This record gives sequence, structure tokens and C-alpha cells, in this order.
Amino acid sequence: MQVCLNGARSAADGAGVPMSPDAMAGSAAAAVAAGATDLHVHPKTPCGRDTLSPRVLEETLRAIRARVRVPVGVTTGAWSEPDPGARLRRVRSWAALPEPPDHASVNWHEPGAEEVAAALLDQGVGVEAGIWSGTDGAARFAASPLAPRVLRVLAEVTDPEAASAERAALALLSELGSAHGRPVLLHGEEAGTWPVLRLAGRLGLATRIGLEDTLLLPDGRPAGSNARLVRAALRSWRTDRADGPA
Repeated sequence: MQVCLNGARSAADGAGVPMSPDAMAGSAAAAVAAGATDLHVHPKTPCGRDTLSPRVLEETLRAIRARVRVPVGVTTGAWSEPDPGARLRRVRSWAALPEPPDHASVNWHEPGAEEVAAALLDQGVGVEAGIWSGTDGAARFAASPLAPRVLRVLAEVTDPEAASAERAALALLSELGSAHGRPVLLHGEEAGTWPVLRLAGRLGLATRIGLEDTLLLPDGRPAGSNARLVRAALRSWRTDRADGPA
């Protein structure tokens, strides 16, 4: 169970979204204590913007790793650095970090994704291939020579509606096919989060939960923390795994 601590959200999105390195570290520690086994985090500038800055990344990783002993991954999303060349230079600069992230997500539909993934692999950083529904990411991934080398595939269902997210998830999994034999982590977002998480349980797939994907518990109450989301997700996911196909 991966926990996605904050995503591209801001402090205005709700209480509990961790923005500073110390807040991320505290939220990570509570989520791991609740049962999370892997972390995904978006390092932030002091004004709350996602950044690929090696200085901010190093500070964030140091704070989190002082509190937990699980793999820590970060984003390379294009919104953090829209220019593909500048984004690649930022990622290459991570080679100077004393302790780089364990893995980083690369959204395969974004311009420059292959180059960013190659730069990460060259540094020994695991690549999570982000394949978003509603994009050509699955087709690009199927044709990529790097695909067999990724750590796992993040099958990311971008349909935010509870009524249709499971259908979108099944379509995305069909597009992915064998995913070059790589493990698949399936997750949704907003109102689609919980239906997709339950589907992942039934299919025996890894999944994730956190304030990046949803601010709400399954019953619609504000979660308020990543730890509460993790506890609720594990209850649901384990139940659905037990009820899934043999």
C-alpha cells in the first residue's frame, strides 16, 4: 500500500495536506505506522509550488528518511517544470544528491518522458511509469524500449466520478495488457478513488491512497490525515482481496 502524501494540492485544499518537509515527514511517519509500505511525495517550494529542485528534494528526503524506513518516491510531473529540456536537466542534477529518491514517477504521455526515465535509470533510481487513462500513455509505453526496465506501472485512472471510474480502470488495464511483465499499481482520484481501490483489491493489484488522490473517507467525511486514509484503505483493500477471484 503506497501513500501519496500531498500531490499538487495546496494548503487551501484542506487541513492535513503536508506542505513543508517537516510536515511531510510527520505525515509519512503516521501513515507508515498505519500500514503504508511505500511513499510518494511532491516536494514543495516555501510558497507551496511543486518543484524538482535538488536542494528542496534533498531537504524533503532527509526529513522523511529521518522518520521512516520505507522506499520514498517523488514526482517528475511536467507541471513542476513545463519545459522538457529544463525538466531533464533538473532530473539529471539529482545525480549529485548524497541519497537520491528510491523511485520517481514519470508520466509517459508527457513530452520528454523517455529521456527523463532514462536519466533516472542511469542514476539507479527506480521508475514508476505513470500511465494515465484518457491519454496515449499506454500506447507509448507499449512501444518503449525502457518499459521492461521500470520498477512498476502506475495505472492512473483520471476519471473523477464514482459511477464511471471502475469502468475507466478496466479499460486502462485492457490497454496496458501484460505491461511488459511489470507489476501494476492501480489507483483513482477524487470520487473515483474508492471504487478503483476496491477494484484493485478484487484483482489482487497493488494500490495507493493519500491526500493527493482524495480528501475524503469512503463515507464522505473529511479524512484530515493520510494515516486515516491508509487505515480505511487497508480495511477495504484487504476485504476485497479476500472476496476477489481465486
